[in-house]
Amino acid sequence: MPLPPWISDLGALDLLLSVSETGSVGRAAHLHGITQPSASARLTKLEQQLGVSLLVRSRRGSVLTPAGEAVVAWSRGLIDAARTLADGVLTLRADQQARLRVSASLTVAEYLLPAWLLTLRRAHPDVDIAAEVANSHHVIEAVRSGTVDLGFVEAPEIPADLGSRVVDQDRLALVVAAGYPLAAHAWRELRPTDLADQPLLLREPGSGTRDTFLKALEHALGFPPVLPHAISLGSTTTILSTVRAGGGIGVISARAAASAVAAGELVELRVQGLTLSRPLHVLWPGHAPNALAAELVAIAAGA
Repeated sequence: MPLPPWISDLGALDLLLSVSETGSVGRAAHLHGITQPSASARLTKLEQQLGVSLLVRSRRGSVLTPAGEAVVAWSRGLIDAARTLADGVLTLRADQQARLRVSASLTVAEYLLPAWLLTLRRAHPDVDIAAEVANSHHVIEAVRSGTVDLGFVEAPEIPADLGSRVVDQDRLALVVAAGYPLAAHAWRELRPTDLADQPLLLREPGSGTRDTFLKALEHALGFPPVLPHAISLGSTTTILSTVRAGGGIGVISARAAASAVAAGELVELRVQGLTLSRPLHVLWPGHAPNALAAELVAIAAGA
């Protein structure tokens, strides 16, 4: 059986409880931050809805009728439960506003996210921020499951069921050690087919860096690549170490290779028709990010 419509006017019942405690509509109105005429009108409407007289009003104050006393007695538990609900919801809202959970793929986490979070921290020194690093596939799943508020990814394809925005751009680089045989021919462009015979050092499956490279190589070749000598490694640091040791061609963000290339330790290779630029996206669940998450998105996009 559905509840009657008047049961939703908990504010009027709460006001009636205050009248019973203070003995005056005026004093009850003051406690609730409303005028006495407004309080009287709400109580009159409540009496009309209930179909019983609740108060006897006089110049000396207001006295509950027997029916009013019964309604007050029955309302106390209801109002206490409503206050518990209100306090709980406000706590949930405060918790959402005070906490921000972020997941980011490796390139974003290492080279971009720290500065973004520092800017947010300066504006909100008391906010609790939790950040984790994962490959793009796991970031997407964390956003989809709601375990994080925002996810930053390098993946070339963005799920349609999540909100998204481009916040930055990145470029992949194919790098080798200065003493690697191909380094001496870095002045000329390789053909995409030349890569099939090389030990390519790629990030693990699920990485946006790996997916971007393989998609770009397939586009340059015109068919899915077969890379029998490719090696999967779990981090950019491991790829760089292997490249420095002469272990093959590293496929990493140009940001990660920039200092070593500038120092002459590594050499960047060029490949005909291989487009390695990529957008960096931020993702969120639902229609729009919460207020704090939206602020971080604005910082990232503006940086």
